[in-house]
Amino acid sequence: MSEYLPQEIRDQLAASQRNVKRKRATRSVHIGDEAFAILEMSDDGFAVGAEEAPRLRGLIDIYEGSRHLYQALIIASSQDGDLMRYDFKRNTAAVYNAPVDFEVADIRPMGLLSKT
Repeated sequence: MSEYLPQEIRDQLAASQRNVKRKRATRSVHIGDEAFAILEMSDDGFAVGAEEAPRLRGLIDIYEGSRHLYQALIIASSQDGDLMRYDFKRNTAAVYNAPVDFEVADIRPMGLLSKT
């Protein structure tokens, strides 16, 4: 059916679909002060819009909204139409507290006794 549509209308439909994906994207890649919306993500890598992101490489941070999820090393994999795909060399989950090298004493009460 799409071969019967004029090229201009097909281009507009493709642009509209890209805008919908970009608006639905909750995760983003942060490199320095720049941020790019992640349009697709898997265990092996992710994809961003090819026209908006330069060829990224190196250490990046991945956020979901304002929550820091991962810190990763990436390389550019391939360009798939209007998507630029990147592969993870290393993908580490972000932690908010430092690991300790001592045992933390658990001093919470084990149970509460009733008054009766």
